[in-house]
Amino acid sequence: MDLAEELASKQRSISVAEFFEKNKHLLGFDSPTRGIITTIKEAVDNSLDACEEAEILPDIYVAVKKTDRDVFRIIVEDNGPGITPAQVPFVFGKLLYGSRFHQIRQSRGQQGIGISAAVLYAQLTTGIPAVVTSRTGHKSPAHRFELLIKTETNEPEIVKQEEIVWDRMHGTRIEIEFKSSLAAKKRLLDYLRYTSVVNPHARIRADIDGDLHNFERASDEIIVAPKAIAPHPHGIELGLLKRMAALSDKKLKEFLIDGFSRVGEKNADEIIGISGLKNSRKTSGLKIEELKSLLSAMQTVSVPPPPASQCLSPIGEEMIIKGIDKEFELDFVKSRTRKSQVYSGNPFIIEAAIGYGGKLESEGSATLMRFANRVPLLYQQGACAITNAVSQVNWKSYNLPQQGIPTGPVMILVHVASTNVPFTSESKDAVAAIDEIEKEIVLVMQDLGRELKNFLSRRDKNKQEEERARAVCSLLPDIAAKVSEIVEKPVPDVSPLEAQIMRKVVAKKQTIGGIVEITVSNHTRSPVSVTVYNMSEDSAADAEPKTDFTDVIGSEYNKLWKAEIEPESAWKATYTGTGSGTLDVRGVDGKKLVVVDLDA
Repeated sequence: MDLAEELASKQRSISVAEFFEKNKHLLGFDSPTRGIITTIKEAVDNSLDACEEAEILPDIYVAVKKTDRDVFRIIVEDNGPGITPAQVPFVFGKLLYGSRFHQIRQSRGQQGIGISAAVLYAQLTTGIPAVVTSRTGHKSPAHRFELLIKTETNEPEIVKQEEIVWDRMHGTRIEIEFKSSLAAKKRLLDYLRYTSVVNPHARIRADIDGDLHNFERASDEIIVAPKAIAPHPHGIELGLLKRMAALSDKKLKEFLIDGFSRVGEKNADEIIGISGLKNSRKTSGLKIEELKSLLSAMQTVSVPPPPASQCLSPIGEEMIIKGIDKEFELDFVKSRTRKSQVYSGNPFIIEAAIGYGGKLESEGSATLMRFANRVPLLYQQGACAITNAVSQVNWKSYNLPQQGIPTGPVMILVHVASTNVPFTSESKDAVAAIDEIEKEIVLVMQDLGRELKNFLSRRDKNKQEEERARAVCSLLPDIAAKVSEIVEKPVPDVSPLEAQIMRKVVAKKQTIGGIVEITVSNHTRSPVSVTVYNMSEDSAADAEPKTDFTDVIGSEYNKLWKAEIEPESAWKATYTGTGSGTLDVRGVDGKKLVVVDLDA
């Protein structure tokens, strides 16, 4: 046998399962540490998509349980519509099997790889079959499967199938065991928290190796799943056009109008005229050169952009703010949703939010939260177009220090919603550099930057006013005491003088002889309803008046009083304590409120 024959004898085709078995890093299983996050991400994405398609408010349970020294069981359970028994083996045991690949609409999963790749990864590391339980309704029994993937053929292998009693009325549960590590526990919790932010309609309960976490829903508004649309003439390639034409028995004009998005009679006539083809031709008989002429004409003619309102499901400015408020305590947060745009015939919408202060770290780079179709992107931040676009903004002009992305106590959220998010790889970790997408991100960041600059300017102004008020409140009583001592007369009441200087609601906290005194004086001309918050290590059990509510958070007591204060009147509370902690007053416009902590 010569060399050519020897080499030829070694050639053979491989299945897609075999390919990903040796290239699992392409799917996000490049390390045992990351395997847990990728598996949970894929399962939760499927659960959220299924619940939205069935118009159900998602309730999702996630668990990570250690079963051996380096083996973990991952469980994800949802209350979705369930999967029919005939489809379960293929959904979980066959790569590139799914319902969304051929649909042009926004969805979290698209290729039909994610969850089946997790099943493949499990059998590679432990050989333990994945366990899937699903029920489609209260009238149907639940079915339990134990599944493996035949890598040589990319077909599911059913190890065991049985009907069981399950207390869920409908839903799906998957259990997968593989070798891994919980070294990335913080990043896993970040994923769940970020998912909760951009899916405020979902409730997620998590048990991470005995550590319980609840991410409650912030909205009871059911998300309506986007509808699939036809391909747009400007986003089609020759291969797809050839397949569509071969499968159609329609004449050319009818084929163009019925088969493509936003093509009407006028557009169809113009395309046919430029292509030089006859309207009477049936598309199934078009030769390759004729298809090339047709494609060139389709991409030359001006056709309106695809209907983004049908095929996209943006989060919305109000829902983004609700999601952020639910998970983070910030001093400032604003959100913007841009108008829909198009790249290569694919509609997309950019949404963003910016937050400041609260418990964010004041040192180091801003917290950048990247999302694509409501899914957090946790890896490859430096290779992502979102990061590049945020870095292009001159944040110094918005009063923020900058080293690429801004630094300081800043949170930036960017969400790309599209029928075809251009990821840099199958692991879907980063958005590719598309000029139209980067431009929209820069524009929305500049808009939000102006909002933040206004907030910071107002904050600095209020800080100056507060410092003046502190000086007034501190110095006037001392001056009055000194003057009374000199003239040998009683110390006068300086409150009217404070009122003339400020004409605001002044809240003061001071401690004298172990007694904490909180006073709220209304120097305006209108009555006010205020809520006074005081957090400190003092329990204030002897408070007068009694607190309306007291909550214990660790070693601190969050005390709350409600008060109605008439013009030129004051409200006062006292209790025994050290005077440590914070004072906050709500219910009054910030421009009319001054808070002075004389103990600070």
